[in-house]
Amino acid sequence: MPVEEGKFDPVLFSLAEQHPGGVPDLLATVAGFLNRKTDFFVGGEEGEWEKLVLKIFRKEADLAKEVARKKREEREASERRRAEARKKKEEEEKLKQQEENPTAAITELTDAEAEKMMNDMKQEKEAKPEGLKDETVSESEKSEAKDDDEEPEDKGKIKPNPGNGCDLEHYKWTQTLQEIELKVPFDVKFTMKAKDVVVNMQRKSLKVGLKGHPPVIDGELFAEIKVEESLWHLDKNTVVVTLDKVNQMGWWEKLVLSDAPINTRKINPESSKLSDLDDSTRGMVEKMMFDQRQKERGLPTSDEQKKQDMLKKFMEQHPEMDFSKCKFN
Repeated sequence: MPVEEGKFDPVLFSLAEQHPGGVPDLLATVAGFLNRKTDFFVGGEEGEWEKLVLKIFRKEADLAKEVARKKREEREASERRRAEARKKKEEEEKLKQQEENPTAAITELTDAEAEKMMNDMKQEKEAKPEGLKDETVSESEKSEAKDDDEEPEDKGKIKPNPGNGCDLEHYKWTQTLQEIELKVPFDVKFTMKAKDVVVNMQRKSLKVGLKGHPPVIDGELFAEIKVEESLWHLDKNTVVVTLDKVNQMGWWEKLVLSDAPINTRKINPESSKLSDLDDSTRGMVEKMMFDQRQKERGLPTSDEQKKQDMLKKFMEQHPEMDFSKCKFN
């Protein structure tokens, strides 16, 4: 009678956690057990054990490929359904907006339009006003101008790196709304292998280091992760850890609680593809990008534009009223 699928998963998970070297160490333990406690390698004809191992592992590999294929097809189908639903919703909202407010200026951005907008904003920031062509602006003045734009609670926070994360002394990390990528380089004279590394990922904590040395990271994470979806690998002598966020609608301001925080208000959402976000998050990001660009140009934000349009409509509906002495903010 075949063993119930997944019956021994808890035992194997526990065993795997005791092998910081990963799958190679785990397989070595299993092979050592079969060698010491059974006649697996010598009990049959020459090469019989290899055929058996290949047969079993190939069967599981085929199952894994089939599961991956189905998941990919389901994901693609889901993305198509979401795209169709989003398109339908966009068309309905545009029609409704046109009916309620024909002068509305905001339209939903495509990825290409969003990217162009962000590039335009960067170019506008870098360009000097005509009146300052022959003048030089000192770095301290630039810094003061940036600081003036900060909220009081953001004073002293670190500016995010280009990947919306932080470059620290011993490691650096980047993020999207969905995941964190951490890189921990080790300055050693030998080529590191998985067995040389200690990586322990828990739902709310992380430990990364070199065996026999104090860990580089050992602390409580800023937020929870999906342990089963997170993974790590070696890139030469750098440990690369990918953490899958539980809450995929917020930015992390630090990796572990002992780190200095970054200013999440200065995060550039362009690093996360808008098409990867759900409808509500996409709409929120697009609105933020539109409002930011409007402020840069001294134009009204989306909320201010709505108020102006409502006021204009009200004035048109009541021509008998005198608005000449009214002051509007």
